[in-house]
Amino acid sequence: MVWRGACALGVVAAGLSAAPASAQFFLKNYDYSGAPVQGDEPGIMQTLPDATPTEKTAALVWTMRSALNVAALQCQFEPSLLTVGNYNAILLDHQEELKNTWTTLMKYFARTAKSAKGGEAAIDAFGTRTYSSFATVASQYGFCRTASSIGREALFMPRGSLAQLAQTRMRELRNSLVPYGEQRFSRYIGFDRATLPRLDAMCWGKKGEWQVKKCGSIGWPPAGAAVAAAQ
Repeated sequence: MVWRGACALGVVAAGLSAAPASAQFFLKNYDYSGAPVQGDEPGIMQTLPDATPTEKTAALVWTMRSALNVAALQCQFEPSLLTVGNYNAILLDHQEELKNTWTTLMKYFARTAKSAKGGEAAIDAFGTRTYSSFATVASQYGFCRTASSIGREALFMPRGSLAQLAQTRMRELRNSLVPYGEQRFSRYIGFDRATLPRLDAMCWGKKGEWQVKKCGSIGWPPAGAAVAAAQ
């Protein structure tokens, strides 16, 4: 089950003390912050038809926990983020709330499924899709820094208040899956000014030479590149 999988990482870094994330990938990071959510907004978590407010909140907390689990696995390239230690500490410090959250989800899927077996399959699918939704490569820096910040804040939240944290920062966590780079100095990606010469057979002689009389100036290389090369 997903709950057992959530704890599989183990307390591998229990001896590490919590500290502010020190990794700085850019001079100025993109601001991913967003408005608070309830959980049923598009793109925040999987849709749970006919779920009660309590069940939606449980799903939101579990979605945040899943994201921090993914971060613990994907962000070990930068140890100063403490994603592993923070995640393991959260499992211990907030275990009662997480246990209740999981129980609430199990009851939801048992209630909405046609059978007990169907409920187990549904909650397993929910867990798998939730984990997969946080897989990222292009925005790894942004996601890892955001998850590290949220994980650290969770350590200082009173027990029983993960729902409040999830509502406050889940949109930010989702936003961090969109890649952004350096914000201090703008960089633009454009097209090279070089042009491709015509490839018509009539424009080329038997020896591969360009036929100016038939097709005009070849325009290659561009004038700017020629000047730069001369300089």
